[in-house]
Amino acid sequence: MKFNMIWVDRKFMLDQPIELFPTIVERLRGTPARLEETVRGLPENVLTRPEGDKWSIQEHVGHMLRAERLWGRRIEDIMNGEAEMYAADLKNNFLPNANQIPIQKILADFRSMRIPLIEKLDALTESDVARSAIHPRLNQPMRIIDQAYFAAEHDDHHLACITRIKRDS
Repeated sequence: MKFNMIWVDRKFMLDQPIELFPTIVERLRGTPARLEETVRGLPENVLTRPEGDKWSIQEHVGHMLRAERLWGRRIEDIMNGEAEMYAADLKNNFLPNANQIPIQKILADFRSMRIPLIEKLDALTESDVARSAIHPRLNQPMRIIDQAYFAAEHDDHHLACITRIKRDS
């Protein structure tokens, strides 16, 4: 059986209790290590092989790298009192030529890009975590804790896709 949920079709219950914020941040903090472990030892032909009309493993990793700026920008939008968070560019959401870039470089860049997000999240107070703005695609209010949860779910979605491709190789 294949599970293949399309990310933009996902529905989110944005009701995480504020007390779970440190746990969600830990998920985000651990993603670089989980990602590195998931792709460790895979040959280049497995990393770069597209899955039909879908992304290769390396393209998934490149997309995760590309999304890092979005997560940080959205946290800043909420903290700056913006009514609506910055919208993702769904037509330009992958890393160009990801299959030509060494996987170790993409992984290192992802790890270094994740650090500022974690630093932002670690600096927040409980009242900050409850602040919100409208998510542009979902068209609903999203608190900082919800945005952190959304980013962690996005990480896990792509890690699951990578694991499935790896398993099926």
